[in-house]
Amino acid sequence: MTDQISKRNYWLLSGCILSFFLTWSFCFSIYPIWLNQAIGLNGVETGIVFSINAITALFIMPCYGFIQDKLGLRKHLLFFVGIMLLLSGPFFIYVYTPMLIESLYWGAIVGGCFCSIAFFAGVGAVETYIERVGRTTGFEFGKARMWGSLGWAIATFFTGQIFNVSATLNFVLASACSIIFLLCLIFVKPASNAATQNDIDNKANSLKISDAIALFRDSKFWAFTTFVIGVSCLYGVYDQQFAVYFSAQFPTKAEGNAMFGYLNSLQVFLEAGGMFLAPFIVNRIGAKNGLLLSGVIMAIRIVGSGYAGDPVSISAMKLLHAVELPIMLVAIFKYISATFDARLSATIYIVGFQFMSQLAGSGLSVVSGILYDEIGFADAYKLIGALVSFFVLVSAFVLTSDKKVVIKPDLTQDGAKVLD
Repeated sequence: MTDQISKRNYWLLSGCILSFFLTWSFCFSIYPIWLNQAIGLNGVETGIVFSINAITALFIMPCYGFIQDKLGLRKHLLFFVGIMLLLSGPFFIYVYTPMLIESLYWGAIVGGCFCSIAFFAGVGAVETYIERVGRTTGFEFGKARMWGSLGWAIATFFTGQIFNVSATLNFVLASACSIIFLLCLIFVKPASNAATQNDIDNKANSLKISDAIALFRDSKFWAFTTFVIGVSCLYGVYDQQFAVYFSAQFPTKAEGNAMFGYLNSLQVFLEAGGMFLAPFIVNRIGAKNGLLLSGVIMAIRIVGSGYAGDPVSISAMKLLHAVELPIMLVAIFKYISATFDARLSATIYIVGFQFMSQLAGSGLSVVSGILYDEIGFADAYKLIGALVSFFVLVSAFVLTSDKKVVIKPDLTQDGAKVLD
């Protein structure tokens, strides 16, 4: 019975994350190109939009993390996210576009709030819920997260061509894909029986805000955020306008947009395979070493992009993302499970990883936009890559060493797995 529930949840939650990333990709895989070509923003203005997106997400993410931990295995927050995904198409077409054209700052603020609720904070709620159910009923998060990468790849394969036909059709398809998310979520059974789920939910109910606040007095938490801010955040800043740099390497913008869509799709298909293999790699080398390995690959990609001078070499740098991201995501969850209270896994992931990334990114996005306009993409990438290399070295000393990262959950008498 437990194996049947495990397989059922694996496929249903894989469908959820597949459809979530389909929706997200249709809205965001060519987001900087959309801002640049459809809305008409320059590098600094695009950086301002990304910065405001990051700032608004700061107010949503901590709430999502603690709410998800308090809910335990209950699905209320994910249903709310699913409804917001359903509304994403109409919002981008009828609200976000005209507001950005009329007023950059008001449009960016309203858009940032919506996108934070639906996507930037929503992805953390979805991923942490899947990881928790995986620990409860017995499947690897990385193998389910693989379907998210496939969803992004499938949508991205078409977004460049679709954008050349219509700047709004991608958003229509985004809303359509969200229906799959809601349908799959309805049938998820997060525990093998009611007693097990009640036990987990009771532990979740015992959490207090003071438990979450106490994280900020934990040196291990700040060591983790050092890696996040210095490595993951800087990588995110680098990646924000990469599509603009890549498309500029081609004779026409239309050709560049289409080629970026193809390349991004190939990269994410490879990333899906990486998600399948990443748990094996991280289990072998440990969570800390997994984080450091992903950081080294990130530094190579960023610095390499600064020296790459043609579409082929730039494409090779982008494909390294298919190696680094799976290792980083799997290592982060295993590092959290090995180092912190498992009841706070959503709070630590969303606040420690996503919130801290957005906090640092809110300022760095504008700085990077200025660098791109003033010194060019290539030199800016060399500078960002050097900073990432420095923080990888720092993280090697401050992160907790623990290769024993495969946490075996307790078993009830009927063999059902429960959270620590």
